[in-house]
Amino acid sequence: MNSDDSEDSTRYTVVVNHEEQYSIWPSEKKFPLGWTAAGKTGSKTECLAYIKEVWTDMRPLSLRKQMD
Repeated sequence: MNSDDSEDSTRYTVVVNHEEQYSIWPSEKKFPLGWTAAGKTGSKTECLAYIKEVWTDMRPLSLRKQMD
């Protein structure tokens, strides 16, 4: 963890897009077009840990469907 992370008091929300790709976004800001809340809010570290746990297949949804 770099020193900036330990000083970051921003609350983040985990967001997901239509391709089931995850990211984090500052909770007080409007989400970017095409992204919705994924159900987790917290510190940057907590949100990134959540993403690591749930995003087990990094391929976009459209590619996963095409490969099935």
